[in-house]
Amino acid sequence: MKNRKQHSRVDKFLEFPKEVYSNEPKVVVTGFDELIIENFKGILEYEEFFVRINTYIGIININGYNLNLENMTNDDLKVRGKIESIEFERTID
Repeated sequence: MKNRKQHSRVDKFLEFPKEVYSNEPKVVVTGFDELIIENFKGILEYEEFFVRINTYIGIININGYNLNLENMTNDDLKVRGKIESIEFERTID
């Protein structure tokens, strides 16, 4: 427990963003056509109108039209298309 507190203090001192030192996802939305998710675990479901992404703290549901997965790496994923809604399902408190 002590190491975790010390680690947290160092990260705050160095001003690292939380998503860099944790598994919490970072979601960046650009307009209605692009979404980038960092720190994801996997893709649960992928259709042209619906994408479900598993993260370490829950599931992200993306609804829209002509949705495509682009620039997927082990760390981040880009969804492009006509995004209509984004929903979050928390699985960890």
